[in-house]
Amino acid sequence: MGTFTFGIMGAGKIAKKFCAAVKLIEGCKVTAVSSKSLERATEFAAEQGIPSAYDSYEQMLVREKPDCVYIAATTDAHYELCMLCLDHRVPVLCEKAMFVSSAQAETVFARAKELNVFVMEAMWSRFLPAVNQAKQWLTEGLIGKPQSLDLAIGFVAPADKTNRYFNPELGGGAAYDITVYAYEIATYMVAAPIEDMQVAAIWADTGVDVTNHIILRYSHLLASLRTSIVSALDQGQGLVIYGDSGKIVVPRPHFASEALLYTNQQEPHIHYKDEQTQNGFVYQIQEAMQCIRNGQIESSTVPHELTLQCARLFDRIGETRPQLL
Repeated sequence: MGTFTFGIMGAGKIAKKFCAAVKLIEGCKVTAVSSKSLERATEFAAEQGIPSAYDSYEQMLVREKPDCVYIAATTDAHYELCMLCLDHRVPVLCEKAMFVSSAQAETVFARAKELNVFVMEAMWSRFLPAVNQAKQWLTEGLIGKPQSLDLAIGFVAPADKTNRYFNPELGGGAAYDITVYAYEIATYMVAAPIEDMQVAAIWADTGVDVTNHIILRYSHLLASLRTSIVSALDQGQGLVIYGDSGKIVVPRPHFASEALLYTNQQEPHIHYKDEQTQNGFVYQIQEAMQCIRNGQIESSTVPHELTLQCARLFDRIGETRPQLL
């Protein structure tokens, strides 16, 4: 197999982390970057050692014909850019949250299926070794029967109504920024049908949600998901899964580097530390490469249905928006 090539749409901070990850993967290279600003794309390309820069997303697709495009633009642009890539039969790895509504998700995935083109949300947390260690402990029954799951992710975003956190035109809000992590990590841990879901949200005067509380009811447990971009929620615990004979703790689960197993003791029975991962994006990139080379249109770890169900959660959160905003 020859070198696997990526094109990047968007030249921001997250794209830099993607480039750093690609450099760790043998036989993989970023060959082009595109942005709405040619100056920004050119500066990014020079800094990252990328051969080509464009101020036209479509022109990059036509001229470069990459094996896959990584969409690193703000959330508001994801749907349009996904559809553009599919129009040119180019596989897609798109940053989370991939879509702002279930209607967008349904359209893109139907089109991908029609054209037999790979599409995946870049939910890197599902691939992290610490997250998978915790999932293995749970599957092996090391905490007995799971009874409850608590997941909290929160921080205080910069207080600027025009930034990507608070500006609705950029796809701002807690749901798209961090609730997507909470939902997609929790449903990875508890691989069972959700029987009921309760949704509550607090909204800013800019028209974006700033705090979410989601309760998922399964047949055997309740999962409580709390997220916020205006509150520094408990960073020490993050994810806690309680069983009838112990618990599993994953601090900062969306960036997980450790997991702790307690078997009804004050001190952890096992403290797993991930000392091998240099850049957590590597795993999702390798997954996309393998799926594309195998002719698949979706990943089994981050399937279309997951992203669609999360987009339906966004619909539910949107329904709580006060009419006066």
